[in-house]
Formats: sequence, structure tokens, C-alpha cells
Amino acid sequence: MSVSTSSPEKGIRLVTVDFPPVNALPVAGWSELAGAVGEAGRDPEVRCVVLAAEGRGFNAGVDIKEIQAGGPAALLGASRGCARAFAAVYECEVPVVAAVHGHCLGGGIGLVGNADAIVASEDAVFGLPELDRGALGAATHLARLVPPHLLRTLYYTAGTVSAAELHRHGAVWRVVPREGLREAALELAGRIAAKDGRLLRLAKAALNGIDPVDVHRSYRFEQGFTFEAELSGTGARVRDAFGTVGGNSGAGSGGNSGKGAAG
Repeated sequence: MSVSTSSPEKGIRLVTVDFPPVNALPVAGWSELAGAVGEAGRDPEVRCVVLAAEGRGFNAGVDIKEIQAGGPAALLGASRGCARAFAAVYECEVPVVAAVHGHCLGGGIGLVGNADAIVASEDAVFGLPELDRGALGAATHLARLVPPHLLRTLYYTAGTVSAAELHRHGAVWRVVPREGLREAALELAGRIAAKDGRLLRLAKAALNGIDPVDVHRSYRFEQGFTFEAELSGTGARVRDAFGTVGGNSGAGSGGNSGKGAAG
């Protein structure tokens, strides 16, 4: 279980997440990911970062078992870890391309919503099953991918949207067969990395500066309601019910692992 980095081509840093079986990250994993992305952006030789994953899916959110075992302290740790990782992608000094396959749920939406570009495989699905997990959050980032009413429908139903649908909405740059995903992401990263490095960093800062929504403040506002749900007992009740019967709810739930998607 790790976050690894490599340099497949000049000017490109590949950050790969691998937390079997479904890439539901523990608290330490979110912090490790934040560190790897931040370090890549600070490297003057890097002009583009590609964020990818091994295994069954791109990201299944936080490790629900860790939160169930650790209680409020673990929930706080997961919230802070997610916030650091999402911020690291958004604040990375160079553009970040997300290469998404399989499930991209909960915290995964926080990562791709803050990325600069998304390349997805044909089997990729995106969603926020937070209401099934006793939490709230990352609507801030889903709002960067889909129109407002679709956002609300997906959020209230804990539904998912396909890569092809996101491509039609303009959020996904390309949809490719699973076996060609890494190549397609690196091809786009190579086109970006061919530009002047200093100018790319200025462009990233400029685009962040004109964003209409402060993603950090918006996400923090959402997370306040997660803790309100927790203090009322609602969060734990729903989360425990998911852990008991949610193991068969699909790829994002982590199969029978008891892990799931929350951001």
C-alpha cells in the first residue's frame, strides 16, 4: 500500500496510488498523496503531473473501517487528510492530469474535481455516495464536473455518472479503452509539458485566481455539516448501516471490504 512517483517522460511526474483492494485511502494515505503531489509541483524540472492509480478503480474515498474503529478522531483525520490532498492537487504549481479508471467516488471526486484535466477509461464512473456513508462533502468538486441540477440529483441519490456522460458535459478531455488510459494521459501531459515551464506556472496561478468559487472555503463549509451529522449521531448510524449491508452495493463500496467512498 503506497503512493509512488516516477518520471516516465521529460517534464512529467507520474504519481500513482495503490491501496488494495479498491483504493479507499486511510488517513496516512491521503497525507502521503498530498506530499507527493506537492513535491512534484515544486520540482523545477516538472511541467505536468499525472495522477493515476493501480487496481480495480481510481479511488473509493476514505477507509470507512478506519473511521468506524477510530471514531471522531479518525473522522477528523480523514477530513483533514482529504482537504490536504484536494488542496495539493489544486495548488500544485503545474497542471495536473487525472487518469481515471473504474470507480471514482467520494474523495476521488475531490481529486479529479480539483485537477486541471481528466482522461478516463470507458469503464470509469464518477459519484458521491456520501449520503449512504453518513457524511457530506465534495459537492464543491462535483460542481466543477456537472451542471447544477445534475449535481443535486447525483448528490441526493448517491448516483453515478459515466465517463462518456462527463465527456458530453465537457469535464472529461478524452474517453479511451482501459488499456490505453495511461498512454492517453501521458500524451496530454506531454503536450502540456512542451510549453515553457515558467509560463505554465504563471498560467496555473492565473487560472486559479479567476475561479468563481473558492474551493477551499467551499469544501470546509460542507465539512461542517459532516460534523453536525456526526455530533447528532446520524453520521455514525448511517455509516454503521452501510458497513453492515453496504458491502454488496457496488464497486465504490469496496465489495465486501467494508470500505467506501466519503470525502
